[in-house]
Amino acid sequence: MTGRFQPVHVQHMELFGTALREADHLIVAVTNPDHSARHEESTSDHRHTDGANPFVYFERLRLLEAALDGAGFAGRASVVPFDLTRPHVWPEYVPLHARQFVRVYDAWEREKADRLAGAGYTVTVLDGDPDSRVSASDIRAALASGTGWEAFVPPATVPLLRELR
Repeated sequence: MTGRFQPVHVQHMELFGTALREADHLIVAVTNPDHSARHEESTSDHRHTDGANPFVYFERLRLLEAALDGAGFAGRASVVPFDLTRPHVWPEYVPLHARQFVRVYDAWEREKADRLAGAGYTVTVLDGDPDSRVSASDIRAALASGTGWEAFVPPATVPLLRELR
């Protein structure tokens, strides 16, 4: 599963569980792993901005490891960087035989699914319900204000998020 995980939240964890019910191992591929990987996308007006990327790769790795461990997934998961701007190196991080799970809410996720399929991955698209979508943008805003974010992130990440922000 690919994503920015800015930060990892409860719907990411649901998708991890879905993937692990159908596979032996989960690869969590972290997009925008560094500043140079951020580029404007016609289908997303914010994913390249500083405000949408407050956590560096190492912080996201720590958050994901805490979340995966807290959910009992740690022994069945790996976290890797995954620069969406460099498709020629994707198989070095995520083997082409890996099935990609993409929950689609909007044009950006559809575009990402199409890019992954175009690179040779088998893609399972799960339609997201916009009415029940957990917004990482809203979580980041709540983190900045200091209130109302805890229920939307995995419990194991709460102490680390408090430390980081």
